[in-house]
Amino acid sequence: MTLIIAEAGVNHNGSEKLAFKLVDVAVAAGVDIVKFQTFKASKLVTVNAKQADYQVKNTQKVESQLSMLSRLELSYEFHHELVNYCNQKGIEFLSTAFDEESLAFLVNDLGLKKLKIPSGELTNAPLVLQHAQSGCDLIVSTGMATLAEVESALGVIAFGYLGESDVLPSLEAFQSAYFSVEGQKLLKEKVTVLHCTTEYPAPMIDINLKAMDTLGAAFNLKVGYSDHSAGIEIPIAAVARGALLIEKHFTLDKSMEGPDHKASLEPYELKAMTSAIRNVELAIGNGVKGPRPSEIKNKAIARKSLVAAKYIKEGELFCEDNLQVKRPGDGLSPYSYWDLIGKVATASYQEGDLING
Repeated sequence: MTLIIAEAGVNHNGSEKLAFKLVDVAVAAGVDIVKFQTFKASKLVTVNAKQADYQVKNTQKVESQLSMLSRLELSYEFHHELVNYCNQKGIEFLSTAFDEESLAFLVNDLGLKKLKIPSGELTNAPLVLQHAQSGCDLIVSTGMATLAEVESALGVIAFGYLGESDVLPSLEAFQSAYFSVEGQKLLKEKVTVLHCTTEYPAPMIDINLKAMDTLGAAFNLKVGYSDHSAGIEIPIAAVARGALLIEKHFTLDKSMEGPDHKASLEPYELKAMTSAIRNVELAIGNGVKGPRPSEIKNKAIARKSLVAAKYIKEGELFCEDNLQVKRPGDGLSPYSYWDLIGKVATASYQEGDLING
């Protein structure tokens, strides 16, 4: 079953009230996990870090990333309330950490057992290593990355999982951990790699869903898709292509002020996407080609049998002139046509009668 993560991200705009509402929307949509973002803006960006083009466009405001992100922080104290609320509502809470202090909080204070490494942190080796040293299952997003960069990150993760205290972190140590039998075993058990296109919204021509196949073939790990496209068709297509996890941004209202709202789904869209994914999962089936239970009853109606093309007298020879193939299909199979030609009819048949051999 595909794990569906509804990415609330920073679409609460720093409001605790809106954060609770986003949880309610995720629950109503029937997703598995609702995910937020945990960070201290001052530890995430420099004073002079500029906004991305999409952030300027979506907020219609030119300011520093620090200024923008400072308004979108949720306090550590409120995280406890948010986790409790998710527990009450029966949905799993998840959050992405963007700095080491926030990651330690998620693991040590909130006790999360699953973590998400965002695309922008994939090359942040110290933070990636801290994720792996937590021992948590990891969801690794690969937007903007080459295969080589993904492999490097997986090497750091394997090293962190192995926890060899007598070996210092280094490129050589990461590579050795990655190629070790135990390292590969731990990666396969604990890591899901997500294909992603880091643009908001991502242009259809840049989605490249086939890259999921490439990731799966290259690393032999569970593969999913983190979607930033407009609409719901691409995550649905990703599931049909084999994605085991889908992550999608959602909001209460696309017209709200903030950097991510316009590239997010509204509540009715999130629900429609979830429903469609569950239907696609049912439709994928087991791959065995054979009649399905619902169609067996139609075999006799849709298929055909050998019938008398005209009156056939007992003792007469079957021939091309007195045999034909017509519905229904609960008589002698048309495959017997050539076997009957030249044989003696053991009974008389009226035109249209099923031949019984």
